[in-house]
Amino acid sequence: MAEATLGDIAAHLGGELIGDPGLRITRIGPLEGATPSTIAFLANPKYQSQLASSQAGCVIVGPAMREFAAARGAALVVPDAYLGFARLTQWWAARIRPAATVGVHPSAVVDPSASIAASASIGPFVVIEADVVIGEGAVIGAQSFVGRGASVGRATRLSSRVTLGYGCHIGERGIVHSGVVIGADGFGFAPSAEGAVKIEQLGGVHLGNDVEIGANTCIDRGALEDTVLEDGVKLDNLVQIGHNVRVGAHTAMAGCVGVAGSAVIGSRCFLGGGAIVLGHLKLADGVNISAASVVTRSIHQAGTYSGVFPIDDNASWEKNAATLRNLHALRERLRALEKKTT
Repeated sequence: MAEATLGDIAAHLGGELIGDPGLRITRIGPLEGATPSTIAFLANPKYQSQLASSQAGCVIVGPAMREFAAARGAALVVPDAYLGFARLTQWWAARIRPAATVGVHPSAVVDPSASIAASASIGPFVVIEADVVIGEGAVIGAQSFVGRGASVGRATRLSSRVTLGYGCHIGERGIVHSGVVIGADGFGFAPSAEGAVKIEQLGGVHLGNDVEIGANTCIDRGALEDTVLEDGVKLDNLVQIGHNVRVGAHTAMAGCVGVAGSAVIGSRCFLGGGAIVLGHLKLADGVNISAASVVTRSIHQAGTYSGVFPIDDNASWEKNAATLRNLHALRERLRALEKKTT
């Protein structure tokens, strides 16, 4: 079981420690159910009521909660409690996560032309094709596939069963979870009398540094140019990125977001779960899209946008939907009546 002293934690996070630096901490946990060897955090004031009754050995708080937390017991006061909690989890995970075995597993199939750094880890049953470059400290999980001419940057981790297609690239310190497919063909067909004719997808995928891709997410290769995700992009599970999409730096997308081909998403945007962006649209930097919204036009100004028809019981929803369909006709009737009265 991992453990650390409050003094160790404070030395790593910085901030002001109120309490015994020698107190042993064995876990990070929520305020509710915490034990005297737990370190918790309080970032949202609405949970302040839980703080007084919590048995946590120490609580990470921001300056506004300093006095309240100190009256209860040990506290670590940092400028941003949520950010401090995030950095603590990274430090804790690095101490307890089993280290990857350096080297190439005997069952892996590696083309002789591949360049694999001496400090990289290639897991069981991995396939690495010709002209691949694997950087220092990179980890390629069991049963993953890295296609011809692809590259994996320094300290990037591919979990088990990840597919990185030919000519696709991911930068440094990336995290790619299981089931991800990077570089499948984009959805492109030309209609003909005989049926749909496939448009070959000739581009690749380029992912920047510090990118994280959630489980079973798919990022399609470009039709002619590359699909691009810039530095710091974070995608949740089951996200679909279409061909030739460009996503700006530090943008995040929650689960089940779908971005259609050739859309351009700005930097530091956030798309809530289940949101849809139609093809060839542009979102400016700093745009937030509410969950389950459908973006049907380009958005040129930063801000929060929603497009969700309110949920209701089915009978009421059908009536409201029918009224909405007739809204244009009702508007014209209203205009006609206004003309008669003026």
